[in-house]
Amino acid sequence: MVEAQTWTTRRGSNPRLESNDQVLDIPATPPGDVRNSNNIGSLLSPNILTALIIASWYFSNIGVLLLNKYLLSFYGYKYPIFLTMLHMIACTGYSFLAINWLEIVPLQHILSRKQLLKIAALSAIFCFSVVCGNTSLRYLPVSFNQAIGATTPFFTAIFAFLITCKKESAEVYMALLPVVLGIVLASNSEPLFHLFGFLVCIGSTAGRALKSVVQGLLLTSEAEKLHSMNLLLYMAPMSAMILLPFTLYIEGNIAAITIEKAKADSFVVFLLLGNATVAYLVNLTNFLVTKHTSALTLQVLGNAKAAVAAVVSVLIFRNPVTVMGMTGFAITIMGVVLYSEAKKRSRVTAH
Repeated sequence: MVEAQTWTTRRGSNPRLESNDQVLDIPATPPGDVRNSNNIGSLLSPNILTALIIASWYFSNIGVLLLNKYLLSFYGYKYPIFLTMLHMIACTGYSFLAINWLEIVPLQHILSRKQLLKIAALSAIFCFSVVCGNTSLRYLPVSFNQAIGATTPFFTAIFAFLITCKKESAEVYMALLPVVLGIVLASNSEPLFHLFGFLVCIGSTAGRALKSVVQGLLLTSEAEKLHSMNLLLYMAPMSAMILLPFTLYIEGNIAAITIEKAKADSFVVFLLLGNATVAYLVNLTNFLVTKHTSALTLQVLGNAKAAVAAVVSVLIFRNPVTVMGMTGFAITIMGVVLYSEAKKRSRVTAH
């Protein structure tokens, strides 16, 4: 599925498709010319247009989380791998239309077999992250899922050190302590804690972090860098092909199962199509927010989104929460904010 925690510029979901972020994680957008062919934008003031884009980003990110949770836990559609594959198929079609027909961004081509293999490697990591994120929603409430997803900076720092030997300042590492402390408190007091759901959610979060680090290693040259929308165009079909054999082996003849469900209740067709469409909108609005604001604004909005999604999910699904659990979540979010500020100061000092 698409990882609803979104992919922010630290990475993916993703496509991240991050999501604890499970949502779909889209990678950072390199500088590049973007065609301004938005007729709607010319009719609205810049402030109103930006506000609408941010609102759409929040709606799509939280919407895909809630739809995934409803389908996998409440509706009884317990096929997270197939659901993720549907997201990837939808992202393939919508990306083709957005780039080739609407011309939201210029089309970029894959220039070499080596670059193709690098994108395939990123697609495999992305699949792992999104499937784990969707699977965790079968067992965990959205609020706890988002709390775990907020620990992505912790795993990013670990993978950056292990893979690239990159060391951060002491201030950055200290800021990660409340991130870990908060999730420990939230886990110990979560009324609906499920060990398997917790582990696959941790796997999803680690996968998003790993993808962001690996992407920095693989697509380093200017010739290899792809705009986030173009990268999604190539990653989505690769991800769908990777997921197909796993879907057939683990979930069986899911196409026949879905047809039977649709005959009994046609509403499932609407749910699946709507879910896949909103999953793509997560990636599109992620790009638009970055284009009309900044990567820093997207990061701040992402931190707030986790809290908003948690509150909305509690109001809709009525899952029980504890004071200690909310405190742990708040500490984790505070740690993420402190980490972002420490990273920013570290970059300024380095320059």
